[in-house]
Amino acid sequence: MFNAKFQYFAKDDSPIPGSQVCKINSFTIDMKHLKFKADYLFTGEQMLNKDFVLITNEMGVVENIIPSSEAGSGVQVLEGILSPGFINCHCHLELSHLKNLIPEKTGLVDFVYKVVTHRQADEEIILDAIARAEDEMIENGIVAVGDICNNTDSFLQKQKQRIAYYNFIEVSGWLPGIAEARFEKSKSYFDMFSQISSSKNQLSMVPHAPYSVSDELWQLIQPFFSQKTATIHNQETAFEDEFFFSGTGDFLRMFAAMNIDNRFFKPTGKSSLQSYLYKLGNAKNVLFVHNTFTKRQDIQFVKKQWNNNPAAFYCICANANIYIENSLAPIELLISENLNIVLGTDSLASNHSLSILDEMKTIIRHFPKISHVQLLQWATINGAKALQVSSTLGSFEAGKTPGVILIKNNDDQRLTQQSSITTIV
Repeated sequence: MFNAKFQYFAKDDSPIPGSQVCKINSFTIDMKHLKFKADYLFTGEQMLNKDFVLITNEMGVVENIIPSSEAGSGVQVLEGILSPGFINCHCHLELSHLKNLIPEKTGLVDFVYKVVTHRQADEEIILDAIARAEDEMIENGIVAVGDICNNTDSFLQKQKQRIAYYNFIEVSGWLPGIAEARFEKSKSYFDMFSQISSSKNQLSMVPHAPYSVSDELWQLIQPFFSQKTATIHNQETAFEDEFFFSGTGDFLRMFAAMNIDNRFFKPTGKSSLQSYLYKLGNAKNVLFVHNTFTKRQDIQFVKKQWNNNPAAFYCICANANIYIENSLAPIELLISENLNIVLGTDSLASNHSLSILDEMKTIIRHFPKISHVQLLQWATINGAKALQVSSTLGSFEAGKTPGVILIKNNDDQRLTQQSSITTIV
């Protein structure tokens, strides 16, 4: 409820009793407190029981978490788990029109070729699919997205600022001779998206993948990593490491299909990640996406080289990994190495939904012993830190506006395959 208090003044600044609007001297808004209590309250860091109440104002700004005994009247009692809104750290919103058009489980090379050759469509179809995909994310409790942009198709939708976006302007170009032209094209997209960069929209220029960006193109985009979050598709297929170790494998078939002369490439004799890691060293955060075939020695290499500077985040896109490679990231290994893990949906070209809850359900199905508190941390505070929005999102802390969602149909505090989302604030 809003109570506005106005005071009006004449030209000489003397008050005019009962006058019409001349000048607003003060404007104050008194907001109603909202109080929420559920079976469990996940703060973004820990799970609290029903003995605690979350207090926000009508705009969703968190005011406090207090014991139920101190909450007084007007508490809304809900069934389920109260949680901050979810963070989707990896999405391709611009590919939403490709839903159900690309066959499943063909492997990365054939998937990439299908995306490249099938992504063109009428503008109306593309824009409508983008709008519906954003609606789907909002309905699924997603409040922030790390979104990959290879063009400006998503620009108009993002201008509405219904979700906080970190816009990753993705650059690709494997042939050295096209580096300058590819950079200039991506820079034009970067400049356009900078028009909507604000506290709700952040921006950086990033490489697509180690096998699609030449050294010359890397050099052009490296200045854009400084103090930003950089992201890269990492070790999504076993052929990626094979290509860098020895210059062989299925990527040669992809280059041939795309008429790309790959003879300039010299294998490094190292894994993909170990071959390119130094090129990302001036970023603030680095978001490694997919990691389906990442090994322990790669993880330890990152730790040794960076020592948390930049901070490394590992994004799991479980449903997309199954859709494309019929495989999953080594989640137990990532947990055992105490890594910063976050969650993503990838695109509707490689997934049947844009739901972080569906991603968690798939992980639970394959790793039933996983901590559900950990899963929720990946979906909230970890993602907010990766996208540099933790000052406002990701946890129930005073002054933040993280969104309030209710996860229903659980087994006590454990998520189930029947769990569902309702947005509260």
